Amino acid sequence: MKTILVTGGAGFIGANFVAYWQTAYPADRVITLDKLTYAGSKANLADIPDPTRHRLIEGDIADMGLVHSILESNRIDGIFHFAAESHVDNSIADPGVFVQSNLVGTYTMLEAARRHWMNAPFDTKLEYADCRFHHVSTDEVYGSLGSSGFFTENTSYAPNSPYSATKAGSDFLARAYFHTYGLNVVTTNCSNNYGPRQHREKLIPTIIRSALQGLPIPIYGDGQNVRDWLYVDDHCRAIDRVFSVGRSGETYLIGARNEWPNLRIATTICERLDGLKPRPDGQSYTEQITFVKDRPGHDVRYAIDPEKIETELGWRPETDFADGLETTIRWYLNRGEF
Repeated sequence: MKTILVTGGAGFIGANFVAYWQTAYPADRVITLDKLTYAGSKANLADIPDPTRHRLIEGDIADMGLVHSILESNRIDGIFHFAAESHVDNSIADPGVFVQSNLVGTYTMLEAARRHWMNAPFDTKLEYADCRFHHVSTDEVYGSLGSSGFFTENTSYAPNSPYSATKAGSDFLARAYFHTYGLNVVTTNCSNNYGPRQHREKLIPTIIRSALQGLPIPIYGDGQNVRDWLYVDDHCRAIDRVFSVGRSGETYLIGARNEWPNLRIATTICERLDGLKPRPDGQSYTEQITFVKDRPGHDVRYAIDPEKIETELGWRPETDFADGLETTIRWYLNRGEF
């Protein structure tokens, strides 16, 4: 039996990961640390497989005293660091919040792990020899691609928003704690996730919600910004794989080789909704698609080459995009999340 600490476990990916881990490792105990801001909700954890083996602690990852007390009071075998401010538009409006959470918060988590697990640089306490810190990040740290090419683990960092810049900084902190102190750290950078529990501000939930409320479905610019879409359960399996057998100090990119322009995503969702919950007037939801002014620094295309995690660790996505999108749409319809 292990005890793992999941930061941001009441958010979209974190909550899905808690549910995944409890299913994959039913004997383990999971502790979630989450500030429960607008992006985190207890409701996301309401249907996890075993609430008796889960504890939610409401608090800030940047609170060193709190983080130390959690590590002192529990034998934490692994830390999965999901917690982050992540919405690009919000980072443009208020970048200071992102600096505090993504940079100061990551430093706090890394430093607490170092102090608790290690005697000195490159001298891990015997009882914590197998403990690992898994830092979860984004492909947005690499900037924007043109019409061709892919991000790899060797791509230079070129963040274009306050969000991606603070995530880039958090990646560098994780790297530094491995090289300077020998802390057992792995980092993963993923492509755009989708699936149940995603916050309403993100693209796919926004399309679903706006369609069902009869509102304009806002699409930035000409809608040709391209993203590589990864189903959240596939992402959780990849994180598990990296945490379990990935090489310490390494970075692994996680993508699905599943590129879609935003406009095509919107059109596809509208067409699915036409069949699942037709508009009262019989018209297609595509009529509600509306182009709005592009946001500043909007990256044109993200695409990941996941060859490293595929060849070294044997991971590959299992969810067909059509199936994953159908599951996601039905989840929001069933919960009335619109």
